[in-house]
Amino acid sequence: MRKVGYIYDPIYLKHDTGEGHPENRHRLEAINEYVDLIKDKLIHIKPRKATAKDIAMVHDPYYPQEIMDLCSAGGTYLDPDTRCSIFSYEAAMYAAGAGLEAVDRIKNGEVERVFAAVRPPGHHAEYAKAMGFCIFNNIAIAARYAQKQGFEKVFIVDFDAHHGNGTQKAFYEDDTVFYFSTHQYPFYPGTGSKEEKGKGKGYGYTYNVPLPAGTGDDVYLKVYSEELPPLVKEFNPDIILVSAGYDLHIDDPLTLLEVSTEGIGKIVENILKTADVPFLFMLEGGYNIIALGESVKLTIEKMLEI
Repeated sequence: MRKVGYIYDPIYLKHDTGEGHPENRHRLEAINEYVDLIKDKLIHIKPRKATAKDIAMVHDPYYPQEIMDLCSAGGTYLDPDTRCSIFSYEAAMYAAGAGLEAVDRIKNGEVERVFAAVRPPGHHAEYAKAMGFCIFNNIAIAARYAQKQGFEKVFIVDFDAHHGNGTQKAFYEDDTVFYFSTHQYPFYPGTGSKEEKGKGKGYGYTYNVPLPAGTGDDVYLKVYSEELPPLVKEFNPDIILVSAGYDLHIDDPLTLLEVSTEGIGKIVENILKTADVPFLFMLEGGYNIIALGESVKLTIEKMLEI
């Protein structure tokens, strides 16, 4: 059995998005209920709080202060979808800090793999802009930190139903971070066409697989068993980070993809088989709380087994 860490903190429940918002505290409460069934197999880790300097590895140096001030004033809408409240800055700093803590625990050999159950999510957040429920780009910050800790080549896999525009943009001209994404297209946020392949020395290090509404297990498994493995093999990463968004599930209320829970398990299995390197999975979307809980539990079971 693999040494797998699970990162969570109650601070994430304090990020109050308002009544009826799909990205709410019940998502993590449901995940914890399911993860409790296998908790004895996991190494439980508390996240640390990221610093403004950590955030500035990816974002505008003035951006964290702006978010802190808006939250201190009681909160507001950062964009039409993204609400912050009085505790949201704190929660977002600990969400970003989860990736940093995970990298350190991996580096010191305490764990081989980590699942970080965090909110707010991160992959839509851009240089100085919150969007799509995301405040700081957790996975991108983790990637830059991993490089500082000696994991020079980072491969990011994003299976959220929405394209990770913020992550793609952060590394679009970079040949040391490979970004691979499968997502519903055309769909929010409008990016992620096949033609988006990177720029300059980063050309060829962005790989998008846009998929139409109604895409289910068969097509997804073909992509993850045939397209992903050779890309990982050729890039030869030191660590693989996964933006684990579960809104590709057939029961998700916000999307039109049709992947089953078992299909998600197979996707995770294929990702884990691509390379014998450390893995960090960070939670992104997923808005049917039963499907979310079941899928995260299955993901962690695969992380333990494979």
